[in-house]
Amino acid sequence: MILRHFSALLALAGMPWGYATLAHPQPASRTSFLYVGTYTLSSSKGVYLYRYNADTSQLESMGLAAELANPSFAVADASHRHLYVATEMGNRGDAHRGGWLNSFAIDPRTGSLRFLNRVDSGGEAACHLALDHTGRILFAVNYDSGSVVSFAINPDGSIGKRSGFDQHSGSSVNPTRQLDPHPHEVVLSPDNRFLFVPDLGTDRIYIYDVDAARRSFSPHRPDFINVPAGLGPRHLVFGPGARFAYLVCEMGSNVVVFSYDAADGAMKEIQTISTLPGNFTGENASAEIQIDRFGRYLYASNRGDDSITEFAIDPRKGTLTKIEVVQTGGKWPRNFVLDPAQKHLLVANQNSNDLSLFSIDPKNGRLTHIEQIGGIGAPVSLLFVPAQ
Repeated sequence: MILRHFSALLALAGMPWGYATLAHPQPASRTSFLYVGTYTLSSSKGVYLYRYNADTSQLESMGLAAELANPSFAVADASHRHLYVATEMGNRGDAHRGGWLNSFAIDPRTGSLRFLNRVDSGGEAACHLALDHTGRILFAVNYDSGSVVSFAINPDGSIGKRSGFDQHSGSSVNPTRQLDPHPHEVVLSPDNRFLFVPDLGTDRIYIYDVDAARRSFSPHRPDFINVPAGLGPRHLVFGPGARFAYLVCEMGSNVVVFSYDAADGAMKEIQTISTLPGNFTGENASAEIQIDRFGRYLYASNRGDDSITEFAIDPRKGTLTKIEVVQTGGKWPRNFVLDPAQKHLLVANQNSNDLSLFSIDPKNGRLTHIEQIGGIGAPVSLLFVPAQ
């Protein structure tokens, strides 16, 4: 069934609540909540909430979940009881230049959020955060000021004292964007031993040892991996079995493929492949990277070409083969997610104030555009959390 009623999601902008039916019925699955983070300099007010029912293939808009300035990224703990949100201040004309990290308790029945506390991120423009696999350490990066930070998580889920800090230094070849360090993501290794931090400003991936006992981190030896100059590393994801890692580079519009040695956290570059169609001309900034649950396909977003690129993953070599580049129908696709049933891909288009919904062909991973959902002010992050 074509998505005929998805316009009801305009409720995110303050219009009446409604329902939206997704194409392709989904297998039985737990109901999920979808949290949408937005930039709030225009019409949005914070984090918005959907209820997603895989059995009936419906999204129900639940309105504003948390009034919060620039909630640009969110992560939930493994028990799905707590939500942590980065408030990205400093690089968007904000009067307050410091960043904040916020904690909320999730109501497992309704998805509503109860504010617990917030802490200063220790820098400017906190743009990404991650929990370690024990759920006892929260890591974050401050993009503008170039630092990495960790905090202990209290037993009640609130954010406790700061437990670690590291200041990046250096620059790279781009005279306007790489004068200073700009870490963009914190990524835990699958075995929770290492923390990886792609830094756009220095063309490096920094490596840290995770200290679970002290709920902190320290530089690994060697403490970084070089990326070809000018690519501007942004986000990193591990492939199935943690034998390979994939880095999307914002400035170079490439995915760099690494072989990965889990014993010592070492990475070795084995492939670099463009995220763009061959005939593209103009400016582009690649943004997000995701791998499907089965490890067959990798997707990356392009801001400028305004598209999602799909690659097939060679299960033996780890290398990528480009399958297709699909236009999102919106502008500046900053973030995207695959739904829990791996049937759909949802894109947040920051500059056109809308979402794009695609179905995923289970045979080849190809995307089919279903619907454009307008009226959502500057969506920049999407997170599914299973309901209980």
